[in-house]
Amino acid sequence: MLYLSALLALVSAVASPAIAQFAPQSGTFTVSQLGHAVGTAEFRFARTSSGYDSGSTVHVSMQGLEYALSKTEELDPSSRIQHVLLSATVNGSAVNVTGKPDSPNFLLNISANGRSSTTRLVAHNASVFLADFDPGGLQTLLTLAAAQNGRDVWAILPKQAGSIEPVQLATYADEHGTLDGKPVAVHHLVATIAGENTDLFSDPDNQLLQAELPQQGFSLIRKGFVLAPPKRPVAPPAQ
Repeated sequence: MLYLSALLALVSAVASPAIAQFAPQSGTFTVSQLGHAVGTAEFRFARTSSGYDSGSTVHVSMQGLEYALSKTEELDPSSRIQHVLLSATVNGSAVNVTGKPDSPNFLLNISANGRSSTTRLVAHNASVFLADFDPGGLQTLLTLAAAQNGRDVWAILPKQAGSIEPVQLATYADEHGTLDGKPVAVHHLVATIAGENTDLFSDPDNQLLQAELPQQGFSLIRKGFVLAPPKRPVAPPAQ
């Protein structure tokens, strides 16, 4: 079963409250493997009286992998997670996850393959829930990283019984691209989570444009975005 165990974040030169950087938004992405489209993914955020509602959907269909995900989250005004509900199917097997803060822990319940587990993770203030191929989780991570000035950001990973891992960020030189045919400056970071790297590309407003995922050969690319020159996808190891 695939689990998204690495993502990234955008480091802002000046730390400012996440709510000032975050506007209601949405994004639609192509999921590709070795440059070939194999699915779609999207996210949406809406401001509420208590913070934000976040939702993501993912569909991947290819030889060896049929994957569908639906995730809803409640975030506070600083984009801290208050509640998450995830439902997914992986090659016909159902996965259900719920999570919420339960001071001083983060309570995570996972049901998969007919087994259920409950885990109390050590809570960290700036934590993001990261699921496979989820652009909404990556966008939240970018927002938190900017607000935290790239420090003390953590990833909640729904792998096995669940874990929480520090996010280590490395900033690379800006690149170039086009979005809907118009030139756009592209920030490039590499995030390391649980020993795996993810390349993240975002625009000057901290909006996710592209992600090279830790599952080798897989990418998320925002509709209308073209990185110039394109990043060559990494081939998976020979079986």
